[in-house]
Amino acid sequence: MKETLLDEATLLAEFEAKIDAEIKIEPRDWMPDAYRKHLIRQISQHAHSEVIGMQPEGNWITRAPSLRSKKILLAKIQDEGGHGLYLYSAAETLGVSRDQYIQWLHEGKAKYASVFNYPTLNWADIGAIGWLVDGAAITNQVSLQRTSYGPYSRAMVRICKEESFHQRQGYEIMWKMMEGTKDQQRMAQDAINRWWWPALMMFGPHDSDSAHTGNAMKWKIKRETNDRLREKFINKTVPQAELIGLKVPDANLKVSGTDSFGEPTYDHSDINWEEFWQVVNGNGPCNEQRLEHHVKAHQDGKWVRECAKAFQNNNDSINR
Repeated sequence: MKETLLDEATLLAEFEAKIDAEIKIEPRDWMPDAYRKHLIRQISQHAHSEVIGMQPEGNWITRAPSLRSKKILLAKIQDEGGHGLYLYSAAETLGVSRDQYIQWLHEGKAKYASVFNYPTLNWADIGAIGWLVDGAAITNQVSLQRTSYGPYSRAMVRICKEESFHQRQGYEIMWKMMEGTKDQQRMAQDAINRWWWPALMMFGPHDSDSAHTGNAMKWKIKRETNDRLREKFINKTVPQAELIGLKVPDANLKVSGTDSFGEPTYDHSDINWEEFWQVVNGNGPCNEQRLEHHVKAHQDGKWVRECAKAFQNNNDSINR
């Protein structure tokens, strides 16, 4: 028993030395159980979010206002499916199958980003999702390119490049609408009114209320805290809104100073955390709809998976 404890202590010291030296942890490396469990939760939640996030936008493919906007939206949704693929593949390196991750999602044992449980009521919402939701995502994900787990870090490099395109696509929609008719301008303002706070909720609870932030920062899974990332997003996004004539729906928003680059920083209201936890716990406007749609799509696609598996097994037997 003493020898086992000594071995684990040695392994833990080697693990922590790698983390401190910025050496990536790879799937075959020893890692603490708590580190593995944290990654299983975080990466699978990220993967689920990418796939569930296709739903609110997919609802508008057939109603896009032009062929150009339809092509761009199709490309974006395709990207999100690819992001889910990269992330499920990274999560599988932790010793859990993709089927198990999806089963946990369907059983309600796994979460996805609460922001995708809000409805898309009109075309301006597609702009708001791209600009605000994907803008919040990329604020978080840029630092994840340096996360300590190798497969996750490498997946994030391509994802961040594509998310940058998504953010620009959304901002262009809002900008064009603000150059349009009074009705289009009202639609754009209504969209930011409804999506601003859910986008801020994407960064998660305050650091003092988060059960996961401490270990995530210690192990360099995350590089910046929830609150710091939220502040960066607000400081970056408010000037973008003002540039095209949109008003951020926060009566307490005001410039508080400047950052090291001379850019403005802001004081702002706190989030409605009761709403946040209601949505996280399954009581948002579209929680049931999103999960039911995913379950149905998974069941309807069972024959495709079975055919692909049979084809692979047949090829394997021929090659043997």
